[in-house]
Amino acid sequence: MNALPRFPEHVSIREVGPRDGLQNEDVILTTAQKVQLIDRLADTGLSLIEVGAFVRPANVPQMADTADVFAAISRRPGVVYSAIVPNAIGARRAIAARADALQVFLSASESHNRSNVNMSIAQSLTQAADIAALAREAGVCFEAVVSVAFGCPFEGDVPLDRVMDLTARLFDLGAEQVTFGDTTGMGHPALVRDLVLAFYERFPQAHPRLHLHSARGAGLANVLMALSLGVDRFDASVGGIGGCPFAPGAPGNICTEDLVHMLHEMGISTGIRLPALLDVARMLEGMLGRTVPGQTIKAGICKHLPSDGAPRR
Repeated sequence: MNALPRFPEHVSIREVGPRDGLQNEDVILTTAQKVQLIDRLADTGLSLIEVGAFVRPANVPQMADTADVFAAISRRPGVVYSAIVPNAIGARRAIAARADALQVFLSASESHNRSNVNMSIAQSLTQAADIAALAREAGVCFEAVVSVAFGCPFEGDVPLDRVMDLTARLFDLGAEQVTFGDTTGMGHPALVRDLVLAFYERFPQAHPRLHLHSARGAGLANVLMALSLGVDRFDASVGGIGGCPFAPGAPGNICTEDLVHMLHEMGISTGIRLPALLDVARMLEGMLGRTVPGQTIKAGICKHLPSDGAPRR
């Protein structure tokens, strides 16, 4: 009989709602609302928050005020406030705004890369090299995200060798971390297993971060598979809002409070205060004027968890 998997004792969650969540919303929040959202998220114990993206406002109008948001947030000690940057221009703006980390986005397929950032993968790698140099000069963390790593809405299956080769290029440029995005929810547990094992085989000293979606309902199942392989870093979005506006069928980020609830039920710590996080999700519903997709906000915290929503002991 095979031994049961040993799950991580602690999981790091990066909150991407203020960027990946809001960029897919028809309602554009005011700068003051975004600042309130981010400050409230930081108060829940989250230590990684994706504030926004320095992209063309014409392409993503929801992110037009990212510099203003950075200027107005109340920075909590120990919280890393990051930004998405597609090119050197965006990187300079992010550094000027005092972003703690820069995340460059590249796609594992040419079609999605052109749709998402209007560049070839080769051109994006050139931009990534420039961004890495700017980050080093400024003393800012440089990270990378590989989009459509689990499948492309335009090209279908994406070869794992291509994903790993692109990852190697990013590590060579100095990326401190590479995140793999299931941009349109095409991932499933067997594919998550194959990608994570391929990563460990190629980069045994590194730690992958997964940015999974629930567009087709497999989000938490994919998390469970990754946990069983020792992955302890995930992205999630408060309320489960978000997706990619440049990829057909891409709604459905993993909901932060649903993920935290599941992890706490499993006895895995996150450092996040679940009741406070649910309060933020309820506030977000009021800002958006609609019900958010998350499930824990509807069902409530299970009674067998401690009253403060902490992990089971």
